[in-house]
Amino acid sequence: MANRILITGGSGYLGGTLLARWKEANLPSYEKLYALVRTEEQGKAVEQYGAEALNINLEAPESIKKAVLDNKINIVFYLIDPRNWEHQVTFIEALSELKKQTGQEVHFLHTSGAKLFSEHAGAPTDAPLLDTDPKLYDIQKSQRAPFPLMQSAVEANNVVIENAEGKGVRSYIFVPCIVYGKGEGFGNPISIQTVAIVKAAIKVRQVYKVDAGRPIWPVCHVIDNTTLYIELLRAILSGKEPGYGKSGYYLASPGSVAWDDIYLSMAKALAKSKYIDDDEVHVADDGALQKMGDALECPKDFVPVQLGGLCTFTAVHGKQIGWKPQFAAEHIIETADAEVELILQHLKES
Repeated sequence: MANRILITGGSGYLGGTLLARWKEANLPSYEKLYALVRTEEQGKAVEQYGAEALNINLEAPESIKKAVLDNKINIVFYLIDPRNWEHQVTFIEALSELKKQTGQEVHFLHTSGAKLFSEHAGAPTDAPLLDTDPKLYDIQKSQRAPFPLMQSAVEANNVVIENAEGKGVRSYIFVPCIVYGKGEGFGNPISIQTVAIVKAAIKVRQVYKVDAGRPIWPVCHVIDNTTLYIELLRAILSGKEPGYGKSGYYLASPGSVAWDDIYLSMAKALAKSKYIDDDEVHVADDGALQKMGDALECPKDFVPVQLGGLCTFTAVHGKQIGWKPQFAAEHIIETADAEVELILQHLKES
């Protein structure tokens, strides 16, 4: 049977860029592409990318199952909420039922995040943590995050893998990191992490570092993040059987950079625009953390989770399936002026 694909999160930063790059991806043959939408306006928007709009009530399990089975969708790329797992489990159940009916292989991709493979979620950071590590599932199972929100998201990765494995569904854990660059979709054009740095800095009129030392974090341009989605899908459509389940983690990153270097490059850009008082990076004290938390609408203790930390997660898997990132990790530093300008413009308009 021919493949039918559903993309969720098409109005978002990552999903929108994925849809925008779809036509030029030159993917192997498939029968139909669907995009989850919530409004008539979104429905019209996704059609320009060759997708058929599909309105599913995610809060109603029967709506999810009906959509998957009626439309014979056998590949789901889930790009919405990495913190919970209820909807993902329902999609997996529906895919499993479709497989029973048709005998066709079914696939579920869950979009996670690099924070769940960092010190913020109790992951080991004393050495590179490869996304091909055969013990990665066991590592995730043993992690204990200091914040319930982070622990729930780690458990979501595990629940997806476990439920898929038990129901004959091939699962993939796709891991974005600090993603930057202008999104190309019809919805949100900007990232989350770089926006948080700017919002916090504007509030206190200063760029602050929130960690001791020079912790590093993986980074990725939004286009390279998109091409990993595409290469993984290409492998699935081609029947190449890329790693899945407990061997199905995929980090989108050409490498890591130090937070200090990100802070400094963005401080210089913000100082040029007079949004902060100087272009130096200072160490955040308790008062600064409180003000930054106010700007980010989170407790001060959670500010370092949003704006720092150590993550040694390292991408290998994508390159094994043919992914070739266009931009080196240092590109995020070199293009900080453009990133800050993009964020400031978006904040003015929103």
